[in-house]
Formats: sequence, structure tokens, C-alpha cells
Amino acid sequence: MRLHPIAVVSLTAAASALAACGGGNGDQPGANAATASKQVTIYSSQPLQGTTGGQARGVINGERLALAEHGGKGGACRVSYLPLDDSTAAAAQWDPAAVSANARKALGDKSAIAYLGEFNSGASAVAIPILNQMPLLEISPSATYVGLTKAAGAAPGEPAKYYPSGRRTFGRVVPADNIQAAAVVEYMKREGTRRVFILNDAETYGSGLAQNVALDARRAGITVLANQRIDEKAANYRSLAQAVTSRDGDSVFFGGNTYGGAIQLWKDLYAANPQLKLFGPDGVAESSFYSQVGAPGRNTFITVSTLPPKYYPPAAQRFFAHYRARFGTAPETYAIYGYEAMSVVLDAMRRAKDCADRRQVLDAFFATRDRRSVLGTYSIDRDGDTTLTRYGGYKIVGGQLVFNTVLQPEGT
Repeated sequence: MRLHPIAVVSLTAAASALAACGGGNGDQPGANAATASKQVTIYSSQPLQGTTGGQARGVINGERLALAEHGGKGGACRVSYLPLDDSTAAAAQWDPAAVSANARKALGDKSAIAYLGEFNSGASAVAIPILNQMPLLEISPSATYVGLTKAAGAAPGEPAKYYPSGRRTFGRVVPADNIQAAAVVEYMKREGTRRVFILNDAETYGSGLAQNVALDARRAGITVLANQRIDEKAANYRSLAQAVTSRDGDSVFFGGNTYGGAIQLWKDLYAANPQLKLFGPDGVAESSFYSQVGAPGRNTFITVSTLPPKYYPPAAQRFFAHYRARFGTAPETYAIYGYEAMSVVLDAMRRAKDCADRRQVLDAFFATRDRRSVLGTYSIDRDGDTTLTRYGGYKIVGGQLVFNTVLQPEGT
């Protein structure tokens, strides 16, 4: 399928089911809003420009769909939804100044009850300390860097430096990179990797994930030849590819995003040695990468937490059908996480005594236990992380991301 391998029920049935769920405009209060006495705002901040734009729009669509299906309300509160762009045309990706402006906009809004973002881990590192001043609940559908929530595998001073108030205000519905790193290494083991050369794009997400993959690979008995930063602005990586092949490795792992030079890197590594197994993380699990990388895709193995519908509960089957009925296309990888990020906020508002009280909603989110969701049943731990741990192992076939295996490493 064009964007992601999902099973879809008939469009007619999906449209009927969506109507039954109250699928109006997700940016506006639902039919029951007239009975609500309070109005709150949920912000979203996503990179709508550059290679991640397709994923970001999918996340926003998922958030809109969830709000519509909840009748535009969280508990007794009417919800206004305000999506913002954290990217710039000049950067063609998330931009620190744009992220800061978005977070401060929410900070200055007395009606703000939650902030859904950021898409990228580096952007989250900018937004969290700003929103922590309020404090305002921030939930990311996709930022996986472990140091945002946990000290193990993180840089010195993390995660405490992101929470100047001393109170945790950030959570995520996607597993953190300590889980993804273990999944990457499990995938390497299954594919026969013995000697791996690790590269990273030096961003918060990429370098942090590369570090955790290196640690886990060594523990698994895989020889780590290097963990080297690349210049994401380089015109090509031919000399780097020659250096990689000279070390006689059988695999390469890249910690980074598509915009971090991934496509050119893949092409140059493949040209230097067509037998290399190329491993990429969820940062390249987007159509802007897998539909354009070409021949190197034959040797590419990608980890991403999204799984095919059959591995999810019935609620997910409805999500996929409703999404296609409403937006006319299959969802990109992280749309379902956008849907759940919005849904868990609305659930926290429902469980709070006062759905317009930021601290009560924040506490209710961190008290989430055994939540039955489109992603499966999970809880939120004291760090703000989901207890979900399954990852999908994918391959690229004919320019499409195709599911290969479920990855559930021991100890996760």
C-alpha cells in the first residue's frame, strides 16, 4: 500500500462507523458541547515542512479524528484544538526558534490544558523546560530519545535538566529508545550481523539512539567497529562509505532522520558494498525515505513501533477504517500515535475532578493504569513512559515499507 501496510475495511462501512462515532470537525466542539460549562485548548506542535511533513500531517489528522470521536470534549470541558508548525521553510525541518515560540504561545494561554508534541526529540528538549514552568502536560506521539525521561543511557544531567520545576510534565505514548535500541539489536541478530559500523547525525535523537544501540550490540556479542558522526549537510558520503567498507563490517546502523542525509548515505554505502545490511530506525520509517531510496532498499531493515492491524485490538481496526474514510488515504506510521496522544489527554480530563485544572489533568495522566487503547493495553510509569514494548521489523519492497517480523527483545 502507498503509505503503510494496513488492512482497511470497505470505505462505505468505515464512513458509517465514523458517523456513528460522532465524526464532525475535530477542531470544533461536538454536538454535546452545549452542556459543557468550560472551554479549554489543546495545542499541537508538528514539523509541517520538509521530509517529515507527511508524518506530521498524519499525526495532526489522528489527533483531529480522536477529538471528533470524543464529541469535541474531554470530560465536561469543550475542547478547542490548535495545531502549530514547529518547522521553517529555510530549515525544511523543526526549528528551535519555532518550537520555542509554539511552547511560549501555549504557556501564555490561560485556556491551555495540554500540548501534543513535539514530533522530534531535539524539539522536545527545547519545549519541555518551557512548558514545565506552567506546569503544562506535554505528550509526544513520536519523540523517543531516552534522556527526555530516564537517566540510564542518557547524557549527564538528563532528564533532570528538562524539568526546572522539579515536577515531571512530559510523557509519551511511543516506547522510548532504550526499547528501540534493544529491538534494533534483536533485528541484527536475526539477520546474522556480527560486525556493525554505527553512524549518527549528531542530533539528540540520532546520537542518543546510536549510543544505546552500540551498548546493546556489545552486550549481545556483536562487534561495534565505530560510532561515528556524519555531516548531514555533506554533498555525498563516498569517502565515508569507503572507510566503512575497509573495516570489513557486514552491517551499518544509522541513528538519525531522513533529513539527516539518510538517502544519500544509503546510496553511497550501497555503491561501496552492495552486500552490506543497512539498519535504520523509526526516523527513516517515512515515505519520503523508503519511496525514494531506490536499490539500497533491498538490503534495508527498519525498526518502528507501529505494527500491522492484526497485532492490535479491535479499536485499532476501527481507527484505520475511520482514518481512511475521513482523510481519503491510509495513515502514515505515526498517525495512530497522534490519535492515542489526543485520546489519553481527553481520558485524563475525564478522570480529573476538574477537567480545566492543569495540575489535576497532569496528575491524571501520570496515574494512567491498564488503559485499553488502539495501541493495546498500557500504563504510564512514573517517568512518563508507556509500558508498551513491541516493535516492528520492516523491510523495503518496491518502494514500500513492508512488515517482516515482531521484535520483542528479552528484558523489555
